[in-house]
Amino acid sequence: MTLTYCKGLPTPLQELNAIGKTQLEMFLSAYAPIFRQALCETVNHLLLGEAFNKSNWNTHLQQTYQINKRHANGVIASAKGAVDSAKKSRTLHIKTLEGKAKSCEQWLKKAEKKLKNAQKFYSKKNWGNSKTGCVFPLSCSLKYRQTNWQNLRFQIHNKKRKLFRYQQKIAKLKAIPIRVSVAKNQVFVVGSKSESFGNQVCQWDGNNLKFRVPSCLESKFGKYVESKIGDFPRKINRLPATGAKSWHFYYKSGKWCVAVQFTPAIVKQISRSVNYGCIGIDLNPGSIGWAYIDREGNLKAHGQINLQTGLPKGQQQAQIVNAGLQLARLATTYQCPIVCEKLDFSTKKEQLRERSRKYARMLSGWAYSQFFKQLNSILANRGIELITVNPAYSSIIGLVKYLRMYALASDEAAAVVIGRRAMRRRRAMSGRRAMRLSEKLPDSLTALVKVNSTKHVWSQWSQLNNQIKHSGVINRRHDYYTVSNWDFLANLNTGEANALRKDASETYTAESCLSISAFV
Repeated sequence: MTLTYCKGLPTPLQELNAIGKTQLEMFLSAYAPIFRQALCETVNHLLLGEAFNKSNWNTHLQQTYQINKRHANGVIASAKGAVDSAKKSRTLHIKTLEGKAKSCEQWLKKAEKKLKNAQKFYSKKNWGNSKTGCVFPLSCSLKYRQTNWQNLRFQIHNKKRKLFRYQQKIAKLKAIPIRVSVAKNQVFVVGSKSESFGNQVCQWDGNNLKFRVPSCLESKFGKYVESKIGDFPRKINRLPATGAKSWHFYYKSGKWCVAVQFTPAIVKQISRSVNYGCIGIDLNPGSIGWAYIDREGNLKAHGQINLQTGLPKGQQQAQIVNAGLQLARLATTYQCPIVCEKLDFSTKKEQLRERSRKYARMLSGWAYSQFFKQLNSILANRGIELITVNPAYSSIIGLVKYLRMYALASDEAAAVVIGRRAMRRRRAMSGRRAMRLSEKLPDSLTALVKVNSTKHVWSQWSQLNNQIKHSGVINRRHDYYTVSNWDFLANLNTGEANALRKDASETYTAESCLSISAFV
């Protein structure tokens, strides 16, 4: 793990020259073009795909640009980072396009099948007496003056064009060579823990910076360039006095900036083992539900942290930091770790074009990865452990088992499941019994769901979730408060339930019966 502290390069009044610049700024402006030229040559060499000999290339850079070995190491490290980042971005871009193309193909297959089955249904002479009904009944829109079949055909046409463009982009990205953008006005110096002050070229004692000038510029700036840059002020400063320190100087918004990358100092751990209790959190677009679980797996405290959606970038970032600080205070109060879900929305975001606008807007505005990154940074600086668990079926387990038991909100109930899951996993890894933290179905439901001892308990929750969706009794999360028993699940396969579903499928609008033969 590494951290990076950044700040604008100070300009002490006593160091300014006649044109209002320090000696360090003058040196960086002179060395940056040389560094970029060496960096471009190294990047081009790495992109050739040939075997790279670091020692030989380091000697080549020293002789060509009259820089020493440490300067050349900074050029090579920066070039490798840029090339690796470009390759990873290309791979991710292709994977995203392939996912979008796959989602598009699946939508096309379902849409064409739905239209074909509907046409086949209405081609029958006695379709009006059918007992099954049509999955996609024909209907007319008085506003747009077209049928839903015509609208679906138009969507299929556009979706095929979109799929063709995806396939063209994928083929082109796989064929064209990778290009790397090299920024101007930057200098990078890689550090080493075996050297004094963590870096032989750029040495910083906590206040003053001493930069070793390459031989190509010694005649103009001397052997060393020194400047008073001060410390990096932080509320919790983890910059150690020893260890490797890599320095990056870059020009941004008309000013030179300095960044130091380092391995952070170890923080005293204040959170106890998860076996003694934890705080589970469930992140949603509008709120964060949390629940404190004691060592026996019982709920002791719970609450919500409200979040606003649709905020500008700056306000969204401030809201995320505020939520992370609130969770850190709770973890400090209970001296326990925090447990959250390990989510990945890359697949769902590839399918946004085939989902509703409301869902796409909600998922695009949900900054889960940003929240997780910020929360991890806040907790690490305060010695609090952050544990991630598999989110599978956490919502349905919380709704069925804990929502009504503790009178919780749905996200708080899911937080209970997440916290207990982390405790169960840790105890199972240590060989301790975790029967009290079991996720098995309540006894009132075991008779309604097929139990297979050879399969994981999540398979039973999957069956229960499907039965609840098809029951029609529970349509929203608030309905779980009113469920006194689950007898309605036992009637799903009866003739009465089938008759109700049949009546619903045979319900047509008045427009669907007008001039149907003209469209078949």
